[in-house]
Parts: sequence; C-alpha cells; structure tokens
Amino acid sequence: MRFGFLLLPNFSLLSYSSAVEPLRMANWISGQPLYEYLTLSADGLAVTASVGSTVQVDFSLNEIPSLDMLLVCGASPIAKTGHESVLSWLRTQGKRLPAIGGVGTGSYLLARAGLLDGCRATIHWWDLNHLREAFPNTRLTTNLYEIDRNRFTCSGGSAAMDMMLYIIGHQYGMDLAASISEQFVCERIRTNEEPQRVPLKSRIGVAQPKLIEAVTLMEANIEEPLSPDDLAMHVGVSRRHLERLFKKHLDTVPSKFYLELRLERARQMLQQSDKSVVQVGLACGFSSASHFSTTYRNHFNITPREERNNRTRPGGMGFSVELPS
Repeated sequence: MRFGFLLLPNFSLLSYSSAVEPLRMANWISGQPLYEYLTLSADGLAVTASVGSTVQVDFSLNEIPSLDMLLVCGASPIAKTGHESVLSWLRTQGKRLPAIGGVGTGSYLLARAGLLDGCRATIHWWDLNHLREAFPNTRLTTNLYEIDRNRFTCSGGSAAMDMMLYIIGHQYGMDLAASISEQFVCERIRTNEEPQRVPLKSRIGVAQPKLIEAVTLMEANIEEPLSPDDLAMHVGVSRRHLERLFKKHLDTVPSKFYLELRLERARQMLQQSDKSVVQVGLACGFSSASHFSTTYRNHFNITPREERNNRTRPGGMGFSVELPS
C-alpha cells in the first residue's frame, strides 16, 4: 500500500513523524515491504516544518505516482486562506484516490476543498471552533481521530500514531499493531472513541476561576470524591452558586460532571492497566463492585468486564472504514 504525505509549509514535524514511523516499523517487524511512503509538496521543493527543520520531498503535485492514500499534513497555525492550487488539486484527488485524510490542521484544508462535507471529522482542539464555524456541513467531533468511509482525520500530535496503528491493525492484525506500539514504548493503542483532552480554560474561557478550581479539585480527588458541600467550601462559594456555574457554562450539574470524570478515569484504567475490575472501581470512588458495574453499564452501554475484554480487539471501534486491500 502506498501512502503520500502532502507537506504544507509550517507543518507539524511531530504529527508527520507519528504518522510515518508506524509504517516504517511495520515493514521492519514484518520483514516485508507492506507499506511504501513518499512525500509531496506543491512545487516539489523542500518544505520547512514548524520547528524550522527542512524536509526534502520526493515529488511535486504534478508528477506523483499512483497512491492508495493521501494524508495532508497541515500548517500550524492553520492556513485559512491561500493554497488555491493545492485546493484545486485536492478536489481532483478526492474523486480519484481510494482514501484521503488530514493530519492535525490538514483537516481544515480538506474542509476548504469541500472533501469533508457530510463526513465525521476531527481537528486539534485549538482549531475546533474555527472549523465548526467556517464549515458547518462537517460533522465535527472532539475525538482523537475519525474514520468515516474513505475520509481519515486526526487531531495531530501523537494521535496520528494511534490512527495509523488502527489502519495497520485493520489490514494486518492487531498483533502487528501491538508490536509496533511496544517498539515505540506506547502504553496502549488509543481508539477513536477517546476524546482529546481539551483544556477547560479553552472551553469556558479564563473568566470563571471558581469553576476551573472546582473541576481541578474533582480531578485531584477521584478515589475519594468530595461531597457537593465540601467542594463548594473548598472553592469558597455556596453550593447553589457552584451549581449555577456548572449549569451555565457546562450545561450540567456538579454531581453528574464529577461522576462522568470518574467513569472516564475508570475506562482509561480498564483499557491500559492490569488492575482488576474491583480495584478499578475502588480507585475511582465506587464503594462496591455491583455499584460500579451498574453505573458503568448505564453510562457506556457496556460492563467494565466487557470493556476489559474488548481492549485488544480490533473491532468495535465505532466507525466504518474503507481501506484499499
């Protein structure tokens, strides 16, 4: 399978490396040329990354060989204007290529080209609002990566590796993907269902220090949750006022927000640790295994034990995927 990486000026070197290194490692571990990967630029000249390093490319857009998948490595900050010739070329490739995607802010360029209309897609949390406002026809999520038919997008950074490991696992088995992950000393392969950790300050602004302080206290007290009254006391506001802050800015109540934090932490532990289900429940503030199991199932529609059993299975990722054979 041949991948092409279109590098835009000021592209993220981390995102590009996180996407291409799993392909190289798949070839090395398997002892077979499973993947070929080449680099492109608009004019075939070297491209400077956001860190200042210059990367030589293999082809210009006018001379590339056939590709099975194209991944656009976007600029940081995002390119809201310009690149008209690239956009035109992308529109053509969107009709011809078996699969096309964006890494980091590459999603924004694909949206500008009209290639994400009606598709589920994601982008780095810093640019979520820009993409949402500019292209309302894109079904935007805050997940680490999204695969919708033959459209692939990821939030950038190390999430590019998770997306590529899923692709490799889908094609050649999760044993190979797991071996690659181990070579890169990754704790686990994250699924697309996991959201980006969007800083609370970016979600609600910096004008609500009491709310931010309350959430910080919640995150620091998962094993022994604070009562609503204790939480309000530590923050220095009344319980009623704290409830109003949560309702106004997060559209929820403190107790529900706190419970969801604990359940998300439990999910991470089930997927990445070897602690028993009982130990995970206790570590996340649940007094009994039955209470933990019932609450977890009501929230995720799956029991903790089923979550644990599914953590290394390639299926159940929550999306359809079309990949060249």
